[in-house]
Amino acid sequence: MVPRVRFAPSPTGYLHVGGARTALFNWLFARRHGGVFVLRIEDTDMERSSADMVTGILEGLRWLGLDWDEGPETGGPHAPYFQSERLHRYGEAAARLVADGRAYYCFCTPDRLREEREKAEARGEAWQYDRACLSLDAARVTQLIAEGAPKAIRFKVPTGRPAFDDAVHGPIEFDSANIEDFVIVRSDGYPTYHLSVVVDDVDMGITLVIRGDDHISNTPKHVLLFGALNAPVPRFAHVPLILGADKKRLSKRHGATSVTEYRTQGYLPAAMVNFLALLGWAPGDDRELMSKAELIESFTLEGISGGNAVFNTEKLDWMNGQYIGRLSAAELAAAVRPLLAASGLDAHPVVADEQAFERLLELLRPRAKRLTDFVEQAAPLLRDPAEYEPAAEKHLSVPGLADHLDALAAALRGVEPFSESAVETALRAVATERNVKAGALIHATRVAVTGRTASPGLFEVLVLLGRETTLNRIGRLNAVLASRQSA
Repeated sequence: MVPRVRFAPSPTGYLHVGGARTALFNWLFARRHGGVFVLRIEDTDMERSSADMVTGILEGLRWLGLDWDEGPETGGPHAPYFQSERLHRYGEAAARLVADGRAYYCFCTPDRLREEREKAEARGEAWQYDRACLSLDAARVTQLIAEGAPKAIRFKVPTGRPAFDDAVHGPIEFDSANIEDFVIVRSDGYPTYHLSVVVDDVDMGITLVIRGDDHISNTPKHVLLFGALNAPVPRFAHVPLILGADKKRLSKRHGATSVTEYRTQGYLPAAMVNFLALLGWAPGDDRELMSKAELIESFTLEGISGGNAVFNTEKLDWMNGQYIGRLSAAELAAAVRPLLAASGLDAHPVVADEQAFERLLELLRPRAKRLTDFVEQAAPLLRDPAEYEPAAEKHLSVPGLADHLDALAAALRGVEPFSESAVETALRAVATERNVKAGALIHATRVAVTGRTASPGLFEVLVLLGRETTLNRIGRLNAVLASRQSA
């Protein structure tokens, strides 16, 4: 049998990293075993679902490179893949369960249910639905329906111990006595998650359900529903939740949580996939940097850990930096150029010159952990300094600095060729002639050219920017120094 797995997000938010990790595990399993990866959208929550969120989910999956074999915009033999377009199937399944005596109509009002729950709580007891409507005879049910009384449909939980063999946690068993007759169709006519997810899994022939640990408590209900529908029960694999550094479930308080936010922050999709794959799964050796092909080849359900995984941003930054280091010059230029354009830095001649642009990126690459770091580091090189950072003041207090910089500017005007070695030789010669430490002149020149105390190698920067830009920026700092003296 060809394995069939699915990822079924709800479009009430963008693609969360937890959902992306679940999608990735399903995708890896399908690709490893020659299976089918199904994407379906669970959009029966009409008030909270939106088309924009659907678009965001699809974009997030595409950015990660997780293509689906069946689903939205792809189609397939089990279409439609939106639950909102499958409501008739849930109605048919619910009617069948009622007809078979596996479910029944419930006319209890919310007020009655609340009162019974409050009474039980006052007695210090946990309350389960008391099956008040199960005893209604057929004539009374027909009468209430004819009168238009609001009604839900509840599944009649049989006695026994529903069990399943979880691929991650091993055998898991529940006592039906602790499971109330749960609602499968609400009084507004919409199915609950339990009914719709099982009907979809049956209709789409899903053989393995990989989902988060938070669904373990739902699984016995689903096992019972599969049985009531005379359908084979798929295999289950419940994967660990993703926690923040404080060991609490990952949320907005920990920073970005949606995949699209990480794209905006300058992470590479290959690095994100590698990082997510190792959240709760391991290849069985010490490898950390793994291509998609390597992940597919190594992925097994047995490699999934039973313990929760911690989202470590520092580890993600390190991994992303490793992937940035592996990009070719052309690939890196293509990735960074749009970010510079968005920041208004693409008009500089260095960016327009392909070779000069690649030299700039190579200067910045060693310190970059995210693509956005290139923008932050390139800004002081591609814009004349509007101000000098406060920490630079210690480098501007050298006695006679303005005269030293004038002498350096005069020397640089005559340097031929304007190369790194020639520029360095000229600067050190000026320092010797004027009896000033070369380091002091280097630091002051860096401040003049970048406005900062730290930058890539100064001589590489000067040659990259060119003679005219270098002289103009030295002249600007000298003008600032002169205005301070006259003030």
